[in-house]
Amino acid sequence: MYKILIVDDEKIERNGIRFLLKKLNLEFEIAEAVNGVDALEKLEKEDFDILLTDVKMPFMDGIELIDHVVKEKKKLRTVIFSGCNEFDYAKKAIRLGVIDYILKPVDPNEFKNTLNKVVNELEEAKASDELKNKSMEFLYEHALYMLLNGTDVTKLRQEYSGLSLDLGKFRNMLLLEFNHDFFGRRGVDFKENENLKSIGILQYLNLNQQQEILFLGDEMNILRKANEIVKIIKDDYDADCYIAISSDIGDLSEVADKMEELEVLMENKFYHPEIHVFYPNMEGETPGIIQFDDDTFMKQMKQDIKMKDVEALREHFQRFCEKYRHKTEYSQIYIKFLFSNLMKDIYGSIDETDEAELNKDIEKLYMATDFQVLTELVEEAIRRLETCFAGKTQTAHREVELVKQYIYRNYGSELGIDMLADMVHLAPSYLSTVFKKETGQNLSKFIKAYRMEQAKDMLENSMTKIVDISVACGYPNVSYFCSSFREFFGVSPQKFRESGGQADA
Repeated sequence: MYKILIVDDEKIERNGIRFLLKKLNLEFEIAEAVNGVDALEKLEKEDFDILLTDVKMPFMDGIELIDHVVKEKKKLRTVIFSGCNEFDYAKKAIRLGVIDYILKPVDPNEFKNTLNKVVNELEEAKASDELKNKSMEFLYEHALYMLLNGTDVTKLRQEYSGLSLDLGKFRNMLLLEFNHDFFGRRGVDFKENENLKSIGILQYLNLNQQQEILFLGDEMNILRKANEIVKIIKDDYDADCYIAISSDIGDLSEVADKMEELEVLMENKFYHPEIHVFYPNMEGETPGIIQFDDDTFMKQMKQDIKMKDVEALREHFQRFCEKYRHKTEYSQIYIKFLFSNLMKDIYGSIDETDEAELNKDIEKLYMATDFQVLTELVEEAIRRLETCFAGKTQTAHREVELVKQYIYRNYGSELGIDMLADMVHLAPSYLSTVFKKETGQNLSKFIKAYRMEQAKDMLENSMTKIVDISVACGYPNVSYFCSSFREFFGVSPQKFRESGGQADA
């Protein structure tokens, strides 16, 4: 809609022009002034597109009015309508760039043709300005891309010497990142968002469908502004965004370095998806994390899997995660590589492993957008491994029998749970679990009970010295043997023998 100012000291003339304008069936916003002075006051307060003015008026005539407009460089299309058919007026009007000089009484067809001509000129100028602005915006963005990619500032200024690129106004850069193709959504244009306009963003530079750079000039309250942007995007677009804040830009030559700084800061999103704004020097070393090299960690967890020790596997995996959760200098690809190897080791110990399912989980792992997703995928694999091992306890009869037979044959030797577990290639905790499930007894109690029964048999059916019976039953310390025998049978070995093999009731 174009704005027209009608200037004439006679109301009937103004009404006539207004009537003709309405008959054109074009959308105009119409205002009126009674003379040149009144018109200038209105032109100072608001912008108009078309000026329709009479020539002879009190205080200031139409030619003087147009002369003021030209001097103030106001972009107006002017048309004069007058009852004076004087050459001097027409000549002055032409010199001032008036589009047409219409004589009163105004001919409707002539008026229509003139206004159509004016509107066409305005439309062409508007299209030309839009094209010019788009071209300038494109060149401006291209210059910024070159800066981000490390182009020498002097060379850049030479290349764009004909353009007024005010690049020195930037003081901070923000990198916005989304976990999905946010900028591919229809209707997303931050430049048109009224809430974002209040932040004071000088320039937007889209990098791809998930990332955009914002340039700010005011280095004060940057953290507060970043948090406001996060909230605005959540409220207006129902999307979660992450922001990395650069340190202050001292010179344009630093822009490429600041971009690298932003990318490093944004790596924190992978490890801390619960945080939405990252800035320089925000992270410190986390105390109490015992560091081991990756090879040690991986070997230990492989051993846990081999020994079917899920508790130990969980403990070592937790420590493994803590190391990388607080050491963000490692690349995502490297960490995903380590996690994928662990996933393969776990799947390799699960019966009837579906290779397609493994590949699907590995793909999920490499597509993970944050560290928590990685840990959840591996933890789920560990739960499946635990279920598999639990199912195997029902078929652990062979291992338990091997342990029992070894105890029967070697009860006089040192029998430790670690040694017995190693013999049947099980984790000590896992062996204890399946042994109790099979026999109803703890392994240590089973060993003690068998030794006591053997000692009792020797006391009843032989004259072997008690000290020798103690050693034969796996007790090098005779005092400890006697104490254990009394605890088990309620009577000392000596009294048991003297009573003819009668233990206390």
